[in-house]
Amino acid sequence: MALFDTFTLGSLTLPNRIVMAPMTRSRSFDTVPSELNAKYYAQRASAGLIVSEGAQVSALGQGYPYTPGIYTDAHRAGWQTVTDAVHDAGGRIYAQLWHVGRTGHPSVHGHAPVAPSALQPDSTIFTPTGLEQIPMPRALAAEELPYIVDEYRRAARIAVDAGFDGVEVHGANGYLLDQFLQTGTNHRSDAYGGSVENRARLLLEVTEAVVDVWGSQKVGVRLSPGGSFGDISDNDPVETFGFSASALSEYPLSYVHVVETFQADGPVLENVGGPTALIRSQFAGTVITSGGFDQTSAEKVLDGGGADLVAFGRPFIANPDLPARFAAGAPLNEGDHDTFYGGDERGYIDYPTLADLTV
Repeated sequence: MALFDTFTLGSLTLPNRIVMAPMTRSRSFDTVPSELNAKYYAQRASAGLIVSEGAQVSALGQGYPYTPGIYTDAHRAGWQTVTDAVHDAGGRIYAQLWHVGRTGHPSVHGHAPVAPSALQPDSTIFTPTGLEQIPMPRALAAEELPYIVDEYRRAARIAVDAGFDGVEVHGANGYLLDQFLQTGTNHRSDAYGGSVENRARLLLEVTEAVVDVWGSQKVGVRLSPGGSFGDISDNDPVETFGFSASALSEYPLSYVHVVETFQADGPVLENVGGPTALIRSQFAGTVITSGGFDQTSAEKVLDGGGADLVAFGRPFIANPDLPARFAAGAPLNEGDHDTFYGGDERGYIDYPTLADLTV
């Protein structure tokens, strides 16, 4: 069974090919991870690899309330609690480095969100007082972009000190680096806009800065060709993401993590077989695919060589022992959607495992 084959990822030996996908859970109050977060991740340490929820690389990079940061000493100490708990439970964990760009709100950090271009998304966002319209962002000046790169570099260094096994650069899902990549959100005419080479420049500069800290074999990048979250789009996603994947092959990275977009969420790039197939054809390295997989479809994509690892999101919310349930052919717990974001222990660390059910 391919899901339970071991896999070598850089210096790590993964006991299975089941990845816990990054999922915002909004339970880091004052943006600092706590013992509550540590218990949540440790419960799920049987995953071959955990990718943490997005951790904003700066205060301005935060988009939602109660998401964790990774830019201060307090953040480092909080994340150290998490990585220690995961390692004590026998797991492996990468930190996802995140800047939301225009998908933010002044109620969170007191400033207008920033973006490659001053284009307001037709989207709402979760704020401390409920759903609000995302406001018009401020276009970043060219001279600000080296500071953005430095924020990722600093976050990568903090991730080293906090005991992570590697990092994932979040270049997907309509957030800042994705906004620079895609034509629907990048209308710049300088060295960071226009051609695909220019639009990919910030992603590649950030990746290089993070690789300088970690080494290429401990750095992954997440991409979402054809995604529409955050009112994002591209005139030619095959060109944009094919170029980006090929350019990322030059490092070479630990992996590229692809969000497989299905028809309900946006175009599926049918002419190239879908997002994962596009990246697989252009990236010369390990590919993780994610997005709506169950055990059967995951095994199918692995058996067919479409990806090397499969990430699961929502199934891990309600099933901390997801690999054991897959191995046993056991039914899965249903997730409580009302407790996905924010709150306390309920719907976070109180889902039963198979072992709990046999006591």
